Amino acid sequence: MQIRPARPDDCAAIAAIYAHHVLHGTASYETEPPSAAEIARRMDRVLTSGWPWLVAEAPGGQMLGYAYATQFRDRAAYRFVCEDSIYIRNEARGQGVGKALLGALIDACTEAGFRQIIAVIGGAEPASEALHARMGFALAGRLGGIGRKHGRWLDTLYMQRALGSGSNAPPRSNPIDGDQFGAWQAQLLRA
Repeated sequence: MQIRPARPDDCAAIAAIYAHHVLHGTASYETEPPSAAEIARRMDRVLTSGWPWLVAEAPGGQMLGYAYATQFRDRAAYRFVCEDSIYIRNEARGQGVGKALLGALIDACTEAGFRQIIAVIGGAEPASEALHARMGFALAGRLGGIGRKHGRWLDTLYMQRALGSGSNAPPRSNPIDGDQFGAWQAQLLRA
């Protein structure tokens, strides 16, 4: 398997993988699968922000899964904390794709300047919780019955892992306000 940065021409395959999870799973609280065009819009926001979006491919080129990170919340004070998203092709689950993607994503998020990574695990999916625990995430909280999908109430787990020196040292750059935040993001893209 090869892990590489996502490209715009990956959007149809990503949309197909995600559609399965939206329609049949509880990891995503979306109820209608987004189109490839909507996935392209989301990918553009991630990539132009300087955040990672990765895909895993089989030797023949079939996409096995994808992972990306976004800033945890939009407020500037959250700029050093990201949230991960990982989705695996249904037929490729249980084959180490998630572990490989999450490991690569952790490295990419650290390189992007994030200091904490948060997993927001919809449906309290046991496989996702176990994967994140194996990769050094600790349970940070559980919100009970906050989603409703497939005729049942769903819990959401929050798990957290430090990146790099975490909150034990100041960041490379510490912008004070929103105007400086954009310059900081541009600096990260050049670094």
